[in-house]
Amino acid sequence: MGRKNKKGGGGGAKAAPPAASGDKEAQPVPTLSKSAKREVNELVTQLLEICSKTPASGAKELEDYPEIHGLVEKIRKLQSGLKPTETNREESFPALLEWLHKNGVDTSAVEINSFSGYGHGLKATKDIKETDLIVKIPRSVMMTVDSALKSPLGELMKEDKILQVMPNVTLAIHLLVELKSPDSFWKPYLDALPSSYSTPLYFSPEELQHLKGSPTLGNSITQYRSIARQYAYFYRLLQKHPSASKLHISENFTFDDYRWAVSTVMTRQNLIPKQDDPSKKTYGLIPLWDMCNHANGVYTTDFDTESNCSLCYAQEDVTAGNQIFMFYGPRSNGEFLVHNGFVYPENEHDRLCLKLGISKGDPLCEAKSEVLGKISLQASRSFYLHCGECPVDGELLAFLRVFSMDEDTLKSTYSGDVKKETLEKLMELENPVSPDNEGKLWAFLETRATLLLKAYPTTAQEDEVQLQQSNLPYSLLMALQLRVREKRILQQTTTFASRRKQMAKETAPTNGES
Repeated sequence: MGRKNKKGGGGGAKAAPPAASGDKEAQPVPTLSKSAKREVNELVTQLLEICSKTPASGAKELEDYPEIHGLVEKIRKLQSGLKPTETNREESFPALLEWLHKNGVDTSAVEINSFSGYGHGLKATKDIKETDLIVKIPRSVMMTVDSALKSPLGELMKEDKILQVMPNVTLAIHLLVELKSPDSFWKPYLDALPSSYSTPLYFSPEELQHLKGSPTLGNSITQYRSIARQYAYFYRLLQKHPSASKLHISENFTFDDYRWAVSTVMTRQNLIPKQDDPSKKTYGLIPLWDMCNHANGVYTTDFDTESNCSLCYAQEDVTAGNQIFMFYGPRSNGEFLVHNGFVYPENEHDRLCLKLGISKGDPLCEAKSEVLGKISLQASRSFYLHCGECPVDGELLAFLRVFSMDEDTLKSTYSGDVKKETLEKLMELENPVSPDNEGKLWAFLETRATLLLKAYPTTAQEDEVQLQQSNLPYSLLMALQLRVREKRILQQTTTFASRRKQMAKETAPTNGES
């Protein structure tokens, strides 16, 4: 899913002579002027420097964003003349299908179609039953980390540490190298990919403000910083490394190109068995399969190592002419927005990130951390509040119980060797440590959820009203959908915590009881 952004002009680019070739239609490859290239080099150095500094805190990272974004925008302006001529994506679909047919892919059960609210997806050409095989894609047409190693990028992969430990980044660079190679085997697939995406990497600072109050704002800015740092690192590497001259991207490696490649991988990557060791996994892009949109359900994709093919099965009955959906996984709407560029209001697996920690100033910090360690929980980490009637899972419940424990309970029940059954009960809702402990933990959670609700600049009701407006910008529409769902989780949490707090109060012994 994605949308096209408006394209800007300007920049200090000039056309370089076309490469020697027998192809009469070969177009000149634009390059930067010497002065523009000098400016970009200076800006990239500044960008790498600021992005490589570890932020003192989450707030500091937000403070750094304007400077990082400003440097990136200066680079983008200088590189704007290097943008290729935009083509009509839909015109590339017939060539993609023909290429797939030539490489042994049977597409008779599906066709590519445009769907309102979804963008492009797969439409059933015949009635399909649940568990029917829809499409079978051989490894030979996939772009994978394995195929990158066998490509001209392979030499650089063997020497660069980042490419060795970050397979998703490797796949992004592999994608760009093939995109810039006119004779690439994957050209029909590359031509059929979106030209831009609706992930927050494409948001303006003003659009990011729609996420204020949501943990997704911080996650989006962290991701932007990370991609800016990666771009600056690879820009310098491609300018200096001897192997880079063979890749055809060192002279026109733009931020927009890298952002596009990273977004393509983020929104489309899938784990598949490694070619030489099926017991291990690697990342891959699977043509046609990646056109399927998400819906609630179960995983219905498998990989057959004997035929060396990815198998996509139907997760439900589909009538001819209707859209075919697949299940992307149990992700939150915040994760869907950051990594896939959409929000799914019907998300059965939606959840809200909640960062908690035992204060080092707590005199019981060491004792509490020790108990948490016995149930494999860290003293400071992220937890989740879930949608539905019970927003608290076992891990969060156990943490809150330990967080709220008094010294006597810690020493008498949980110090030294503790029975496994005793520790496991910390994660069970109906096995409280004590009424007093329950009262404290639910009061804490109720207060925390209330404060998180107040961090949003609007109420859920105001968001609902705004959602009724027509022709909302897509970034605002997604932000509103996200905020409504997150606030619903927080409201459910406050209600749930308040009810459990009252239950604890009712079971607490009164004065005089022992």
